[in-house]
Amino acid sequence: MTTSKFDFSEERDIAWCPGCGDFAIRRSLMAALDELGVEREKLVMVSGIGQAAKMPQYINSSFFNGLHGRGLPVATAIKAVAPDLTVIAEGGDGDMYGEGGNHFLHAARRNPDIALFVHSNLIYGLTKGQAAPTTRPGTQTPVQVFGVTAGPLNPVALAIAMNVGFVARCFSGDIEGTKEIMKRAVRHKGFALVDIFQPCVSFNKVNDFKWFKANTYPLPADYRSDDRAQAFAKALEEVPFPLGVLYESSERPSFEESLHVYADAKTPLRERRRTMESVREAVLAKR
Repeated sequence: MTTSKFDFSEERDIAWCPGCGDFAIRRSLMAALDELGVEREKLVMVSGIGQAAKMPQYINSSFFNGLHGRGLPVATAIKAVAPDLTVIAEGGDGDMYGEGGNHFLHAARRNPDIALFVHSNLIYGLTKGQAAPTTRPGTQTPVQVFGVTAGPLNPVALAIAMNVGFVARCFSGDIEGTKEIMKRAVRHKGFALVDIFQPCVSFNKVNDFKWFKANTYPLPADYRSDDRAQAFAKALEEVPFPLGVLYESSERPSFEESLHVYADAKTPLRERRRTMESVREAVLAKR
């Protein structure tokens, strides 16, 4: 039965393993969008390649699937030409932090008004269990047969160091909590990162549902998310990992607000008509 306008009326073949944490994230996302009152016609989902990156195909809205790790530049471009749209980028920890690591850094610099939801299962799920940038040291995989030796990427600490205005971590097993954090991320004006722990039931037998439950804790009710130094200290905590909104600030202008094309007119670029004569006039005006 359809319970969300972002679900499909007909049955869909969802290519995730039974028990995958992606199912719960999808439930949280559709509920968040419904409660925010986002119009289907005003939502664009963007992703690269991977199990998590299939999410836009399972949300009843406009979407763009690009190359592995290349979701963020596409999402940034869409928001730049259509600031009136709600743009969400979604992918896995390999997709967004591995292949897309460079784009993650520069999205943090530019501060586009998009929400980035990253499914962190601490492994590469689509390609059968190789170590991801977030894989814990000592984890044995089909490629790292003697155990992972490289240190794991800490995406929330990196984001706070880059002064991303909204940084949060949650757990897919907490559907309600994940939904509420997603709502806050979408409402945030600027770049928002939500790192979502989720079990990969097929290729990560170590960091399973019980492991995430045992090795995370919610931030206390009196935690101040506007204190960047405190947020960075919290982001460095590992095992147990803190869950919640670590940092939130609206001080930085968004990428779209900084574009000169919107200085004198707020009409989205996608709705403006261009002629060669208008281009010439614009060039001459700058001389």
